[in-house]
Amino acid sequence: MAATRDTSQRRLQISELVRQHGSVQVTALARRFGVSMQTVRKDLRYLAERGVMARAYGGAIDSHVVGGALSEPPYEAKRTSHLDEKRRIGLRAATLVKAGDTIAIDSGTTAIQLAEALPNIDVTVVTNDFNVLAALTPKNNIRIVMLGGELRRKNMAFYGGLTVEALDALHVDRLFLGVDGFDLERGITTHYEPEAMLNRKMVEAARVVVAITDSSKFGTVCLHRIIPVTDLDTLITDTGAPEDIRAASQQLGFELLLA
Repeated sequence: MAATRDTSQRRLQISELVRQHGSVQVTALARRFGVSMQTVRKDLRYLAERGVMARAYGGAIDSHVVGGALSEPPYEAKRTSHLDEKRRIGLRAATLVKAGDTIAIDSGTTAIQLAEALPNIDVTVVTNDFNVLAALTPKNNIRIVMLGGELRRKNMAFYGGLTVEALDALHVDRLFLGVDGFDLERGITTHYEPEAMLNRKMVEAARVVVAITDSSKFGTVCLHRIIPVTDLDTLITDTGAPEDIRAASQQLGFELLLA
């Protein structure tokens, strides 16, 4: 009976991990639960047969992702979750910005913390995020270039063809890129296709690409890929970053800053 109970409990926990992170990896689950990879594969097959997830190479993905409908958390929930970590990340990111720089700040709740932390110095900020704009407006030494387009109220940012076209004539020293999902194999991903398109354009316009994300996003895979992790120059995250992320910074050659 104990073995049966352990199995059902483990499968419940795996279901919850998939729901939270969007995806799971066989090797990581085997380590976490102290079982063989074969046992984990049986668990994933069992759960996939019941529609909880879809099997993927090396692991499984939330079944909603496969259907293209992974639910994006409500905006207020995103603003308040992991807030302390986001503030630390924002403060660390702000230290990279020097007078005379031109930077782009992507939309997102960590991006707002960066905007709050930016000193009132002579820099130019390009953004599509309404709340980044609001945070920067009182800082009268900062020049703000707002990317227009259609307002998406779900995350209070602007998207669309006009937004992408506005970047054609712009070049920035550094892009601070927000993250919905960060997976070493599947790259940096987002819930919303127009955001992925805009972010790719921002990457093209930037000399240096800096991802800013709290560690809850690691291992999460959303439907729309922005860039592979190898396109990053720097990753700023909190001290909860897992060991594989720390190792990847050495192997893939991006700078890792822990806040």
